[in-house]
Amino acid sequence: MGSRTALVEDLMERFPHVPREAVFKEDLLRGGVAFDASALSDNESGEVKPKSYFIFSFDHGTLPELGEAALRRPPEEIILTGGPYDLRRTVVSVRVNPASPYRVAADEEGLLGLYLDGKRIADVGVPPMPEYYRHTLSNGKSVMEVAPTIQWGYLIYLTVFRVCQYFGAKEECQYCDINHNWRQHKAAGRPYTGVKDVEEILEALEIIDRYDTQKASTAYTLTGGAITSKVAGRDEADFYGHYAKAIEERFPGRWIGKVVAQALPKDDVQRFKDYGVQIYHPNFEVWDRRLFELYCPGKERYVGRDEWHRRILDSADIFGARNVIPNFVAGVEMAEPFGFTTVDEAIASTTEGLRFFMSNGITPRFTTWCPEPTTPLGKANPQGAPLEYHIRLLEAYRATMDDFGLSSPPGYGPPGPGRAVFSVSSFMDSLPAREASDEADGAEEPSRA
Repeated sequence: MGSRTALVEDLMERFPHVPREAVFKEDLLRGGVAFDASALSDNESGEVKPKSYFIFSFDHGTLPELGEAALRRPPEEIILTGGPYDLRRTVVSVRVNPASPYRVAADEEGLLGLYLDGKRIADVGVPPMPEYYRHTLSNGKSVMEVAPTIQWGYLIYLTVFRVCQYFGAKEECQYCDINHNWRQHKAAGRPYTGVKDVEEILEALEIIDRYDTQKASTAYTLTGGAITSKVAGRDEADFYGHYAKAIEERFPGRWIGKVVAQALPKDDVQRFKDYGVQIYHPNFEVWDRRLFELYCPGKERYVGRDEWHRRILDSADIFGARNVIPNFVAGVEMAEPFGFTTVDEAIASTTEGLRFFMSNGITPRFTTWCPEPTTPLGKANPQGAPLEYHIRLLEAYRATMDDFGLSSPPGYGPPGPGRAVFSVSSFMDSLPAREASDEADGAEEPSRA
């Protein structure tokens, strides 16, 4: 079409039921954004909340390739508003790409804007440095390192195991850079704790709870790499679960507790529930059988696709279907060399998976694939999946939810364009806004006392 602007405007015209904000958001998530020096943060010494690299790099280059953005971090997220498209408030996770046609820069008056093909298309807001980031733990570690917050402060992201025991080409998921991200931060001399101590987590949460006077932080996620043997003498359910137990004992009802782990046997899932976890994310990654086997070789080897899906359904008996929310990585369906070659085929496959889970009352969610260059699929597909795939997925996702009478899943903040805070895909931006909070009809509402 000659320009990215023409492509985006064509898709907005062809898919008018998809919010225009979601079209831009998906394009930024799939292809990244460049930052002028005027738009970078001063790390933890400044007024802007910097990118924490909370689990994956979510960048289109390694740290040495990012230039000044590797020394002065970009903001964790940006908010888009206004401009010629009259965008409603849209929270977007930052994925740095120095070669992106999108650029964040300050104008002559110092006001940040998003530019596409040289034209200012939106005003840009950046997250203020939260007060709790200005305080350190007793051992000198930063709150940002131990318990960073994302989704504009809604979610505390606790990556308590920073590497994955699916290791090497024959086991690692082919789109995932968790192990590389660990290595690059250690090589750069940045603090990046491999296994986080429970007491450090509790101390960081005490600081957040003390200084988050608006109670903006509503949920926490416990996550990290897959555990195939043991970590610190614990299997996966006990390792992640014992953090939840400690948090719930110290801060009963303060936050909605979520855990991202493998699809585990029913007895293990019950342990999560017993430890106080409210929402379980046993991510299924990609629906197609052949692609799951090729792109998730470790998961196929240790569990297998059919057993993985059976365990997801079984976990609904423990948590209730509404509180089982498996993620998939939207876009890898079209990754060369093995992915679908047409958007029609990819959408048909993904929709089949959505219908499988939603017909059982389980509402998946998705993360927009960022083709990180140190991963096999990122190297082979630096442009990611076509933007049209992502826009049609939003349309198919909402239609499938409507077919089965489902609403937005709990633990993700408010749905609707202009209201959503979930930042790594646009699925919440694309669902209808509701007056009541999503927590009210899903997981238990956390205490505000």
